[in-house]
Amino acid sequence: MCNNKSYMKRSSRLSIALHALVHLHAQPGKSLTSTALSTCLMTNPVVVRRVLGELREAGIVDASKGPNGGWTLSRPAEEITLHAVYSAMGERLLLRTESDPGDAACGIVRSVDRVMTDFLDDAEALLAARLSRVKLSDIASQARHGGFPTLA
Repeated sequence: MCNNKSYMKRSSRLSIALHALVHLHAQPGKSLTSTALSTCLMTNPVVVRRVLGELREAGIVDASKGPNGGWTLSRPAEEITLHAVYSAMGERLLLRTESDPGDAACGIVRSVDRVMTDFLDDAEALLAARLSRVKLSDIASQARHGGFPTLA
């Protein structure tokens, strides 16, 4: 059974997605329910369904209904890059607060915003390139060497 005492950042859908995907990979040929996954992810099954629903739309997971239903990987973990998961989630890894809207008329504010946006876009592109080189199977392998628990 999953160790519920481990900490997982709850505010990141990308972290939730990757955590769930590693558990799906660890249970080949077995469908896992949102409820079972939510136990390990320490979140609500609705959150799991929403996150995995986005991954289903991206072709990363499949869902089946019925008494033996649940979530499965739609392709081998070796074919799923972190970039594919990141793209499916539609999140940015780097966040920046915008300037006060009242300052939009200020040329300095516009220049700072433009420079910072360009900088963050470049940094996101570097992160995306790195994410493209890492596969879900890499994370699962690292976790397995650390003795990660699987769902019973």
